[in-house]
Amino acid sequence: MPNSRPSEARLPESQPAVLRYAAFTAGGVGGNPAGIVFDAESLSDAAMQQIATDVDYAETAFISASRSAELTIRYFSPVAEVPFCGHATIATAVAMVERGLTAPGEVTCHTRVGDVVIQTTVADSRVRASFTSVPPSVAKFPSKSLQRVLEAIGLTESDLDERMPPAIPNAGSPHPTIVIADRAVFDSFTFDPRVVRSLMDAEGWPATITVLHAPEAGEVWARNIFPVGRITEDPATGSAAAATGAYLRAFGLVSPPATITIHQGEHVGRPSVLTVTIPPDGGITVAGMASEISE
Repeated sequence: MPNSRPSEARLPESQPAVLRYAAFTAGGVGGNPAGIVFDAESLSDAAMQQIATDVDYAETAFISASRSAELTIRYFSPVAEVPFCGHATIATAVAMVERGLTAPGEVTCHTRVGDVVIQTTVADSRVRASFTSVPPSVAKFPSKSLQRVLEAIGLTESDLDERMPPAIPNAGSPHPTIVIADRAVFDSFTFDPRVVRSLMDAEGWPATITVLHAPEAGEVWARNIFPVGRITEDPATGSAAAATGAYLRAFGLVSPPATITIHQGEHVGRPSVLTVTIPPDGGITVAGMASEISE
């Protein structure tokens, strides 16, 4: 198991150290960077927001532990608090085991969207973590909102996969979701981050817009649009992966219990792999690896 010292952001002495981990790495590379702050009980909302802005990752997790098998996590992007963040949860779980803060096994996380159970295992000196989402829901994608999304990324309804209708699944955060039929169209669409940011703010969407391509059963490719700070696309989105599992189940596109693999991050140079387990009902489980980022 790694014995390296924690990498720390350079912050004022009055603020706690920030660990940096990449979650959902593929073969030890890629993944989505997350900041992690332990012992955050004394931090104000303003202090947490400032730290997250300074770190400038998609999210930073702030952990207040009540006991070894139970803790509280809050998540902040560079611009606002986020109700739930899957990749920062995975990163936190791995960091806790690597640093001996908890033994491998089950831990309950209290989040703004409810209790989320994380599970860690160790094999070949590597920690693997999973979380099980709160019970999800799937809402209709309003037609006007759908048209605004398609216009923002330069597509039309004819580009969508007719097998898979647009919808807004929610497994902790709402993720407006569309599925593109053609791989070349999926790979090549572009967008103006300022236009998309304005759209997401107007719609009240706190997380990503999820764009999928699903050519075969069990394999899904994802691009998650998330313009915050210097970020335009998220390399790996755990909450969106859980929402995708809920989406596939709701529309009868998988036969639970089922497991799918989501490939994400290739379009931003950070390939990531997320394993999603879909039970017949209840929360969706998302699993992956995480690696500390060397400064």
